[in-house]
Amino acid sequence: MPLTPLAIEHQHELLALARQALVDHLAERTAPRVQLSESHPLCRPAGAFVTLRAGDRLRGCVGSTRADRPLHQVVAWMAVAAGTQDPRFAALHEDELSGLTLSISVLGPLEPCSLVDVVVGRDGLVVEGSGRRGLLLPEVATDQGWSVEEFVGRTCEKAGLPSNAVAEGAQLFRFQTQYFSED
Repeated sequence: MPLTPLAIEHQHELLALARQALVDHLAERTAPRVQLSESHPLCRPAGAFVTLRAGDRLRGCVGSTRADRPLHQVVAWMAVAAGTQDPRFAALHEDELSGLTLSISVLGPLEPCSLVDVVVGRDGLVVEGSGRRGLLLPEVATDQGWSVEEFVGRTCEKAGLPSNAVAEGAQLFRFQTQYFSED
């Protein structure tokens, strides 16, 4: 099932909502309730990841693959989580906000696949096995210049599994994203 892309104006709306959610959280203000009609594209259920960068440096990235909440809600929550709960980084401070660039990856549905189905630059990957799960977004493989085999192996390692876990029976899933950024 292909991903239905968001129009540019909805991308801008979602980026502004993500930034405002983070600003409000860090200022200890209650975010205003978003009022959108049920038919609005940002109300469709979808998973999403929010990535925060300070220049070229990653500052946080958190997301959810679950498509059980409205997209605008998932993005607001993930923006706050990327800024305050990514275990790789200290929580953001208000004075860091002006130097941050936010990007959003809206996720399409997960579909089981094999190695031959994976296209670097188009697909993100999830590996599940031995009660563990790892996910890498499509842009990670592209940025790193990985082959399909490296991408799958690194996704296995992200799950805490050996790089050959898919060959040993771990499940492989792919998904597509719509990626957009403030820059």
